[in-house]
Amino acid sequence: MPRFFLNKRLLILLVAVVLFVSLVGFTSRDRENASLPELFVYDVVGFASNIISKPVNFVVGIFSGAKDLSSTYEENKSLKEQVEQLGQLQSDVVTLKRENAELKQQTDVKSTLSEFDPISALVISRDPDGWFDQVTINKGSLDGIKPNMAVTTGKGLVGKIKSVSAKSSSVELLSSSDSRTRISAAIQGKDNKKAYGIVSGYNKEENTIQLTQLPIDQKYKKGQKVVTTGYGGRFPAGLLIGEIKDVENDQFGLSQTANIKTEADLYDFDTVFVAKRTVDTDS
Repeated sequence: MPRFFLNKRLLILLVAVVLFVSLVGFTSRDRENASLPELFVYDVVGFASNIISKPVNFVVGIFSGAKDLSSTYEENKSLKEQVEQLGQLQSDVVTLKRENAELKQQTDVKSTLSEFDPISALVISRDPDGWFDQVTINKGSLDGIKPNMAVTTGKGLVGKIKSVSAKSSSVELLSSSDSRTRISAAIQGKDNKKAYGIVSGYNKEENTIQLTQLPIDQKYKKGQKVVTTGYGGRFPAGLLIGEIKDVENDQFGLSQTANIKTEADLYDFDTVFVAKRTVDTDS
């Protein structure tokens, strides 16, 4: 029973305060100056608001500061990780630069051996009695032609320059019966591995050229490509000669000899290219 009266009194007090504040607001709406009771109410309300707002703002400030501190921690953590990654990136850059320099050096060497300026020429003479021995082309020393330069068609190597005049040159073919040509060549294998030998003859019975002095301890397969190495001086590297037809041991069993089917048709061609190597050496 007493609790009922207490709650009832509190309710009456709250209603009275609300009515009083509403009345004060209504009565002061059209007046410039507030009365003393109104001023008293305003002061009490302002004082209470000030007392309540300070701890509230303090608590809000604590949470805001904690949030800012957490954000700063995360930013510092992220920056630290980026700095660590930057160190690794710098190390990677140094490694890549070194590898790039090494590859560039290797590429420069290979390109030096393989680069050449092609000088196009036409076959202007071919002796029927020596059809597989030599041809004459319409380019000579005035065009930059020199002895021992490689001569190719669009398909592959056909021979080398034997002699030169001002405006024409004779080409000794790979199939020449009296050829003393020695061409450094290589059999292309897997993973860029090569086996080196010397092109040093023509097999009339097999209609193939012979690649001699091949290592005895290696195996070779039919169809493997044979190219020039560029080590002979005049010939650029990488000119296609042909492919392996078969392989046999030499008469002493110390090396192997491969019969090579030429890629170019040595019987019938009208246009050739003389390979003027970019870096020339006398040999």
